[in-house]
Amino acid sequence: MDLDPVALSRAQFALTVMFHYLFPPLSIGLGAIMVLLEGAYLRTKDRRYEAAVRFFSKLFAVNFAVGVASGIVMEFQFGTNWATYSRFVGDVFGSALAAEGIFAFFLESGFLAILVFGWDRVGPKMHFFSTLMVFLGSCFSAVWIVIANSWQHTPTGFHLVGEGAAMRAEITDFWAMVFNPSAMHRLNHVLFGSFIQGAFFVMSVSAFYLLKKRHVAIAKKSFTFALVFGALSSLAILVSGHSQANAVAVNQPAKLAAFEGHYETGPGHMVLFGVPNDETREVDYALEVPGMLSFLVHGDTETPIRGLDDFPEDERPPVAVPFATYHLMVALGSFFIAITLFGLLQLWRGKLWEQRWLLKLFVISVVGPYLANQAGWVAAEVGRQPWVVYGLLKTSDAVSPSVKGGEVLSSIVLFGLAYLALGALWVFVLNEKIKHGPDDPDALETRAKEKASFVDAAVDASEHSLTEAEPSPPEPTPVAEGV
Repeated sequence: MDLDPVALSRAQFALTVMFHYLFPPLSIGLGAIMVLLEGAYLRTKDRRYEAAVRFFSKLFAVNFAVGVASGIVMEFQFGTNWATYSRFVGDVFGSALAAEGIFAFFLESGFLAILVFGWDRVGPKMHFFSTLMVFLGSCFSAVWIVIANSWQHTPTGFHLVGEGAAMRAEITDFWAMVFNPSAMHRLNHVLFGSFIQGAFFVMSVSAFYLLKKRHVAIAKKSFTFALVFGALSSLAILVSGHSQANAVAVNQPAKLAAFEGHYETGPGHMVLFGVPNDETREVDYALEVPGMLSFLVHGDTETPIRGLDDFPEDERPPVAVPFATYHLMVALGSFFIAITLFGLLQLWRGKLWEQRWLLKLFVISVVGPYLANQAGWVAAEVGRQPWVVYGLLKTSDAVSPSVKGGEVLSSIVLFGLAYLALGALWVFVLNEKIKHGPDDPDALETRAKEKASFVDAAVDASEHSLTEAEPSPPEPTPVAEGV
């Protein structure tokens, strides 16, 4: 049986990217929460904030380590499975990924040691600076990865060199490549999605402690910060999503048509729910708002939206997967807004901590941002098919000519087993650290006082020994009387 190397290579890359993408959004979002909590500690000197940051920094370190390990495999696939693609985009990706390594990864990993191990070795302000640098490093990493990926969707600032299989893109304007038409829209969306994931992670852990009546004071502080941050991020991503959808309508209209199951050019109806049917070229069981898609894109309900029939058949993306994942992402985003605003209302009324059903919902809601972030990437990447570089290089032409389907299948099995073990280890270690919980704030206060007393005693002893070691001034020689 012949195995399709293109389909299998796509499946392998999807497996590795989707597994890896479990970790960077949490690093970004959790880093932001830690900056807020440690800033509150510096301002108030409340040890509960310090205990919270110490605890979440341990979870951050575990997530960072597994994220680094899971991301290594992706880079090897560029050379093994996607040699033609790598040749084509090498000049673009080389500069972006080099910038990511220099300005992001080294910044993040360099200050991570101080974040995790430097509490009793550096001052509070220096430690806060390290936390801030780790957070910014994770954001900068997202910046360059998103720029490189966005260039594939909306390539600019380049020219083509060579012919046939040897053709490649060379950068002619670095900043045009960086600020390609979709980059900033997608970057905002990725960052806000990461903030939501970090906020819901902190709320989930804190709600668990509140339900178990453990570490209650720390959990309330952490939950409150995460709830406010999550609500603001959920509202912001609504605005970001609208901006990005408008950009997609201009730059990748076929993708928008796939998102909405819009088969025929005409006024765009927003489909809230349905099942796209490629045979009838309609959305079955559709629940839709007439003209709403045209209104969101053009400001009126009558202006036509380009349908899939407006594109050559071999340049149309599949509909089922982008449609389903896009609508899942939107539905989850609406849920995030609803639950965080309701949580804020209950917090304002002073009833949040009493509503166990709501706290239980927050515990399990941590799954939502993971699903939404995964669904958003799947919708974006499948929606640009059949192109791997939009309008320039098709996915079917980008695979390595020498790779065999059986070779790819065997590597999928091996990587799948390795990722299964790595994922189990990640869950196990996180669970163990969450069960242990944060340090007692009173113990941190006692430790700080003991450290201060020890330092004072050491200084006093040093000064005393220096005083004893000083030689006494010589006695003056008596002068003979009468001399």
